Amino acid sequence: MKIASACIYCLKIPFVESFSHSLAKREQSDSVIVEVTTESGVSGFGEGVPRPYVTGETREASVECIRNRLLPTILGTDLDRIDVGHALADIDRLLPEPTRDGNVVWNASRCAVELAIVDCLFRSHSLSVSQALPPTSQTVRYSGVIAAGERAAIEKMAQRCKDAGIEYIKMKVSGPDDVDHVARVRDILGSSASIRLDANAAFNEETAVQFLESVRRYNIECIEQPIPRGEPADLAALRASSPIPIMADESILTIQDAEQLIQAKAVDYFNLRISKCGGLHSTLLIAQLAESAGIGIQLGCQVGETAVLSAAGRHLAAHLANLRFVEGSYGEHLLVQDISAESIVFGHGGEAPLLTGHGLGITVRKDLLDQYADEKIPVS
Repeated sequence: MKIASACIYCLKIPFVESFSHSLAKREQSDSVIVEVTTESGVSGFGEGVPRPYVTGETREASVECIRNRLLPTILGTDLDRIDVGHALADIDRLLPEPTRDGNVVWNASRCAVELAIVDCLFRSHSLSVSQALPPTSQTVRYSGVIAAGERAAIEKMAQRCKDAGIEYIKMKVSGPDDVDHVARVRDILGSSASIRLDANAAFNEETAVQFLESVRRYNIECIEQPIPRGEPADLAALRASSPIPIMADESILTIQDAEQLIQAKAVDYFNLRISKCGGLHSTLLIAQLAESAGIGIQLGCQVGETAVLSAAGRHLAAHLANLRFVEGSYGEHLLVQDISAESIVFGHGGEAPLLTGHGLGITVRKDLLDQYADEKIPVS
């Protein structure tokens, strides 16, 4: 059963409300969806979310990479020759080696194609992706996220999380004014909630330490990417003087990045995102490396991702036994409409069940792809 054709959809789905942090303010999604279809008509879907300030990929460059570098290598591939038991590794080998072109790592592009093949392969065998990622738990517990904003908006989001019974909260911060916001969120959520911060590289080493000293009294679990991506030694120096554990996000894109951060003893946690890290296989390898080194793991997500990446995240989160935090499956909490027939959104307390359907376990609605795509590119 060969892959006969593909299609690239560039989606722009409006948000219910804008989402802000120190590096960007977003009012709509910006996903690239890849569909691959076999000769017998079985389709699989993948997704990548290119971010210039993360992997260096723009949406336009990602589309060109997918269209001209990645899809030509997999069109005509006979899926019957892929061992389902080793599918992730076998599919990874089908694709060109991950490359870093200057400041660009083509991970979101690679992720979109990898997930499409994974989904298509398992659908063609009427199997779930969980066959390749056996679950270690029966549910996944997600975090709530409080975006940057004015005090009233932050209080509203904190109260919404509390009312929903969500015990794990990530809060975006960017400067000294946020000390009072952290205090107020702690007051609303109570002493038992787990609060962590995400600075999206808003500080330098000196201002980061000052800020962290100011918020340490509020029992903060960790801070994500407090300073811009640079040498591992920069994060290591900050970690040595920080009263709060440090998590790497933009600093970790590849397994080589992970190895360097571990060698430098630079951080306490890795934030792994499937699109950012290049797909399920590469994210799994980094997670295994982190666990062997005693590094805590957060499985994060991309703001505005659709049900495709959320489903992939659900499978990986259920498989990894020692995740500290999980993000994603926000669906219609953020998007005015998601693209799957089934709701992917977590329920009360942030809990969500396993996905057991064929492939990634969701049904992508092609009518919604057509509705929200501002560009559609058939490839054969």
